[in-house]
Amino acid sequence: MPRSVNSVASRARRKKLLKLTRGNFLARANVWTVAKNTYEKGLTYAYRDRKNKKRTFRALWIQRINAAARQYGMTYSVFMGKVLKANVGLNRKVLADLAMNNPQAFEAVINKVKD
Repeated sequence: MPRSVNSVASRARRKKLLKLTRGNFLARANVWTVAKNTYEKGLTYAYRDRKNKKRTFRALWIQRINAAARQYGMTYSVFMGKVLKANVGLNRKVLADLAMNNPQAFEAVINKVKD
């Protein structure tokens, strides 16, 4: 009996992965073994950077809150301590957005926590 290798499925599997690596440079886009390694490495980077994205955005929010709080004579740490004590239910993301896009609302938060 002849050996069966199911080349249709194998080729389809390779084509699918090569389609995903389209846009890469030279062999990374069209040589099977190189493209496979590129794709797997890309998935690793994607997983890692989904975590890093959260870190970098939190750092950005902290910088924005700090810059806005310093205009009212307060540091970031003092401001956040007073926010927690005053039970203001706003997280860093919202506070940073207020500081950037709605300074009057941020000033109202500052006045509330100063008391």
